[in-house]
Amino acid sequence: MAKIVECIPNFSEGTNQEVIEGLANVARSIEGVSLLDYNSDPSHNRSVFTIVGGVDSIQEAAFQLIKYASENIDMTKHKGEHPRMGATDVVPFVPVKDVSIEECVEIANKLGERVGKELNIPIFLYEEAATAPDRHNLATVRKGQFEGMAEKLKDPHWKPDFGGTEVSTAGVTAVGVRKALVAYNINLNTADVDIANAIAKTIRGSSGGYAACKGIGIMLEDRNIAQVSMNMVDLDKTPLYRVFEAVRFEAKRYGVEIIGSEVVGLTPMQALIDAAEYYLRIEDFDYDKQVLENHLLN
Repeated sequence: MAKIVECIPNFSEGTNQEVIEGLANVARSIEGVSLLDYNSDPSHNRSVFTIVGGVDSIQEAAFQLIKYASENIDMTKHKGEHPRMGATDVVPFVPVKDVSIEECVEIANKLGERVGKELNIPIFLYEEAATAPDRHNLATVRKGQFEGMAEKLKDPHWKPDFGGTEVSTAGVTAVGVRKALVAYNINLNTADVDIANAIAKTIRGSSGGYAACKGIGIMLEDRNIAQVSMNMVDLDKTPLYRVFEAVRFEAKRYGVEIIGSEVVGLTPMQALIDAAEYYLRIEDFDYDKQVLENHLLN
């Protein structure tokens, strides 16, 4: 059976269409790799790509994308609402078919070593690939963002796993291994980002909310609205509809309402089916997953 690995690199560019399309062309050019989706957000100034491929091809694609981003994205000029520390900010690998977490960790290590040697970009390994407990959480690794990385890397405790300690215009990249997650954003009918931050603090696991939810408040300048931006890291523990209702409940405290939500990139089909079942209140809901998947593909 062919092994399939998913990779979801995040790039610190969400407005320059020439660079974004250049990244897409790089992904399409690698034999054995399929570009499933790419999504850009001008306010976040960030693009999220989803590619799948075999063990060797996915590693090559990730390297070439990091190389292209390092040559075309200058972090000294980057401004955006989303936390970031590098032109290629994060490169997570996700096992999809006939491949283990351990094999993905090996891919992450090989990629990190190559990027460090050939591109001299500092690399931190995170989540399942982390080499120390305090490097497991991406937010901890990225703390200080690009502007604070040069000083952070002077601390021996934060010596990168690969690459030197010099921070160029390409910044610093985190390479990791994780389960499938959903990047999920909820928009509010207010321009007060403090409200979005307060709601995010209530629902995220690190401050007492849902353990499978990471969240921050962000201001969408182009729409003049605040957003609760989340990563849902385990949909079995916290489905999308539950966090949606939690945000709606908390927003009422401030006289605020939800005006919309968005999924960034791809999401497991089951997550949307669960939401439909919940909101439609379907009794004794059952379906043939294989039949549905075949129908969607044909």
